Amino acid sequence: MNFYLSALDDLGRLPHENPSVGIILCKSQNEKIVEYAFRNMAKSMGVATYKTASELPTEYKDILPDAEALKELM
Repeated sequence: MNFYLSALDDLGRLPHENPSVGIILCKSQNEKIVEYAFRNMAKSMGVATYKTASELPTEYKDILPDAEALKELM
């Protein structure tokens, strides 16, 4: 939610408006989930990128099943 609120404040908030407020609606009360969700918002986080490949690397071909074997399992 912090991501969306930050983006909203940066891209949509007008100069005379207060910072955005996020509201989470829950079906039931669970204090631990709320505590973990909002604890230590200053904690370091990382961002990474990845690439997908159209072919499996040769070192994995003998370890993982091929597409046909996976289809049979389904």
